[in-house]
Amino acid sequence: MKLIYCGLFLLAAFLGGCGEAKKKKTEFEEPKEVVSKPFKLNGKEITYGTDSTTLKGYIAYDENKEGKRPGIIVVHEWWGHNDYVRERANKLAELGYTAIALDMYGDGKQAGHPADAQKFVGEVFSNLEEATARFNAALELLKNDPNVDGEKIGAIGYCFGGSVALSMANAGIDLDAVAAFHSGVTLPIPPSNKLKAKVLICNGADDTFISKESADAYKILLDSAGADYQYIAYPGVVHSFTSPAADSLGKAFELPLAYNKEADEKSWEEMKKLFASVF
Repeated sequence: MKLIYCGLFLLAAFLGGCGEAKKKKTEFEEPKEVVSKPFKLNGKEITYGTDSTTLKGYIAYDENKEGKRPGIIVVHEWWGHNDYVRERANKLAELGYTAIALDMYGDGKQAGHPADAQKFVGEVFSNLEEATARFNAALELLKNDPNVDGEKIGAIGYCFGGSVALSMANAGIDLDAVAAFHSGVTLPIPPSNKLKAKVLICNGADDTFISKESADAYKILLDSAGADYQYIAYPGVVHSFTSPAADSLGKAFELPLAYNKEADEKSWEEMKKLFASVF
């Protein structure tokens, strides 16, 4: 009997030792290296529309990124849907989002002169029902994209586009966050308790198109609506500070426009922090 117990004891010790040796071997195994695929831009023109208007936009995403990701709407300046707004969509794609640069004017038309731009802006804001329909058409397209998590949607806009994005959020459209750059703040749709999005406004402190009085009045409205927002005014910075074409356009049309690399980069970083906080 003693021999049996002794044998069992030795067997258990042997098996335990093997298990311990196996465990120690596992502990010292080299971790497998995770290789991420390089960014591969997929950008394509798209045609969509409302019941009354054909719209021509652009959608961009990282083809090598797996799974669904947040979607971002990009609204153009008063010049219209151009290469600049597409470049911003590409930059958002590089950050891991799917971005749609929409068309608020119809047929992808662009303004060649400030007078044309002002006319196009007036047409949009004089018909808010159609303006909302154009924004929603892009929103639905983005939500239904197979690469997009339809529960995570943001918007950014420049100049006129900032006013559009802020107004749509104020109207209660389902957006998680909105970032507006050198944007008007006397809006066709003011802030109210319908506003649910987290808001970032980045303007130039010396932007002659945006008076201090209008900015102060806008912040009072945001406070009254209980909005979660941040308003940044960059000292010494004027209108269109994110656009490299601002200097030449300002000179051509005698407008107070100027690109500011520092403010451009800082405001982009603020936008990245905004989206990181909600997605």
